[in-house]
Amino acid sequence: MIAVITGDIKNSTEQNASKWLPLLKEALNHYGNEPSAWEIYRGDSFQLETTPEKALKASIHIKACIKQLRNIDVRMAIGLGEKTYQAEKITESNGEAFVNSGKCFEGLKKQTLALKSPDEKFDRHINLLLGLALLTMDHWTPAISKTVKHALENPKMNQRELASILNKSQGNISEELNKAGFDEIQKMIQFYSIQLEKL
Repeated sequence: MIAVITGDIKNSTEQNASKWLPLLKEALNHYGNEPSAWEIYRGDSFQLETTPEKALKASIHIKACIKQLRNIDVRMAIGLGEKTYQAEKITESNGEAFVNSGKCFEGLKKQTLALKSPDEKFDRHINLLLGLALLTMDHWTPAISKTVKHALENPKMNQRELASILNKSQGNISEELNKAGFDEIQKMIQFYSIQLEKL
């Protein structure tokens, strides 16, 4: 089973592409090489293939990267399933994961992140949690997003170490991660991983 994340930049015209495009590419590069693992197409849309285990954290990481800019966000749909055709470009590959990701993306209304797998019960649980998490994540400020981005990229770093690379006080880091709901997001990712093993 694989995971395919289909996404686009929300309000991409609010900011010059020269600002958000490097942030998006930097985030996607964490998960593989272009164009076999990820591709940006139609200006502000993208697709990324990763493992089901990494998919949720990757989506939250991409969101944190993009939300470092004001008035801009990202909509994403995670599709889980089999891959039946491997092309040189991810956008030409095919299979259940791609179909699920596309269907889920088309169904995104106000929610900026959702998931579709072969198991409806799993989807219901995870999408309920995502809906609750997004009440906080959709309102991350650029400063909070930057702190979350670094915390996700450096899971072994403590708050003091994060403070030193971000030139902030430890108190600032603690407060920002608190406002970001970071502990709860980590718990959600853990819950997702446990449920995934039962699929």
